[in-house]
Amino acid sequence: MPVISTLAQPTLSPMRNQHKFSGKLEASEQAELLAFAHRLAEVSAAVIRPYFRNSLQVELKADESPVTAADRNAELAMRTLIAQVYPEHGVLGEEYGSYQPDALYRWVLDPIDGTKAFITGTYLFGTLIALVKAGRPVLGVINNPIVGDYLVGVHDGAWLNGASVHVSACSRPEDAVMLCTDHWNVFNYQNGAAFEQLSRRVKRYHNWGDCHGYHLVATGGAHMMMDPIMNEWDLMALIPIIEGAGGRITDWQGKDPVGGASAVATNGELHDAVIAALNPVATSGD
Repeated sequence: MPVISTLAQPTLSPMRNQHKFSGKLEASEQAELLAFAHRLAEVSAAVIRPYFRNSLQVELKADESPVTAADRNAELAMRTLIAQVYPEHGVLGEEYGSYQPDALYRWVLDPIDGTKAFITGTYLFGTLIALVKAGRPVLGVINNPIVGDYLVGVHDGAWLNGASVHVSACSRPEDAVMLCTDHWNVFNYQNGAAFEQLSRRVKRYHNWGDCHGYHLVATGGAHMMMDPIMNEWDLMALIPIIEGAGGRITDWQGKDPVGGASAVATNGELHDAVIAALNPVATSGD
């Protein structure tokens, strides 16, 4: 499983809304930084596409998660562009670690989120790009270089290929579509029995996981997506996307996901019920 980042977290800027954990870009900088995030997605996609469904060597990292030349070269391409355009910005990437971690602006990169899907020729993976300002994610991207879907979110909006997107309405878990990356991994890190009970309670349950599951929540195709264990590069981009689309995202216990190591994303109206179901209060046997 992924090794959880132990990098010290910078001092967080204040939250503007009790249910929102993303920060907010200044109007004067948002257009420029959104355009640059799109450039990062384009350069990484150009690296990844030739490797897809092609012969490539798969290595295992120390945590036994797979990595390929596509992962490494895509991250290098993004890092190179950041260094050219914004040399004062920091970078954290899954493959090459942290650079200038105390910078006010810091790009958090996962070149291929869903490497296991990628190496099997399955297109349910993506590139995650986040911009963190003063410790809060202010911009997030999920880019699918094969399908061509570019999903970007900020504090108060989210767009898929330029069109505004929003979570879908659903007020009861029994009517909801629930997603998770790895069913059995929940038992290793969270309350597996409670999770499985919720999975049997919902209308439909699927393992359309990694970043694709959060893409589906933000665009209205599903109502809840969760991962019991995550790294910073897995998580930061998701926060502005889910919140920008009108949903909610927290850690597994319903707390601030920034600095956390898990994620539960919902359409918002289901969130409290989902968190309560995943974390049942123990009752005394007396």
